[in-house]
Amino acid sequence: MNNGCNRRKAITRLHLVLSATLIILLNLSFAHSPLLANAAQLPEIQQRGYLKIAVKNNLRPLGFTDVSGKLQGLEIDLAKALAKDLLGKENAVKFKPVLNSDRMTVVLNNQVDLTIARVTATESRARLVSFSVPYYFDGTVLVTKDASAQRIKDFARRKIAVLRKSSTIAEVKYYIPTAELVGVNSYEEARSLLEKNNCDAFAADASVLSGWVQQYSGYHLLSTKLSTQPLSVVMPKGLQYDELRQRVNEAIARYIANGWLTERIKYWGLGIGNKQSLYDNLFPSP
Repeated sequence: MNNGCNRRKAITRLHLVLSATLIILLNLSFAHSPLLANAAQLPEIQQRGYLKIAVKNNLRPLGFTDVSGKLQGLEIDLAKALAKDLLGKENAVKFKPVLNSDRMTVVLNNQVDLTIARVTATESRARLVSFSVPYYFDGTVLVTKDASAQRIKDFARRKIAVLRKSSTIAEVKYYIPTAELVGVNSYEEARSLLEKNNCDAFAADASVLSGWVQQYSGYHLLSTKLSTQPLSVVMPKGLQYDELRQRVNEAIARYIANGWLTERIKYWGLGIGNKQSLYDNLFPSP
């Protein structure tokens, strides 16, 4: 009996030692981690004279490099507008193209002041960073070559390509339960299936598919979104960044109210179908 008790006590002590060692190692590693670096506050940015903003450079029409090598797109326009509002000049910005996996990390480790790179504001992400008011509402739509197909119900019992392991699968199943889903690993694979008439439509994000129909002739988007996802500017978390967050939010709210953002959304072909954007309904033109 005593041997059993002693064994349990020894195991308990060993667990405590291991736990304490792990905590110390984690603290040491995080102490030197870039995730704990302090992001620049607004006065520091103003003294520096320019914003550092992470963007996409391969995602038409949000952020992409044109034939002349210049960055273009809705998010590039927004970044320049914020630079003008915060610093007085729209060219007071340095862009940092990033991969999807780095969009929030570059804010956390102080490589940039803001990220404007098709980031969906979610509750889990909001634990790490702050989000602005949305500048665009993305969502799942269908793209097809079938000119006669204009409504969701037109695809009942037809083949729809979806990215494997994506949230789109559940959305399509909910709204078109009789459709036959065809899993693909990429947008290019989906386009190949459509070109060969091996599927009838592809369900994916409206922002990406808007660029698709601009690049490839013969395709059109259905006007109905199967979901709505707010895209927001990523900003650092913490009371010391309140002024920066307030200025960014006030600016975006102003772009919505005066119609500038709606005009840019339409200019870049991000209005789905002929429907008015959500911002048109919230803030009708005078």
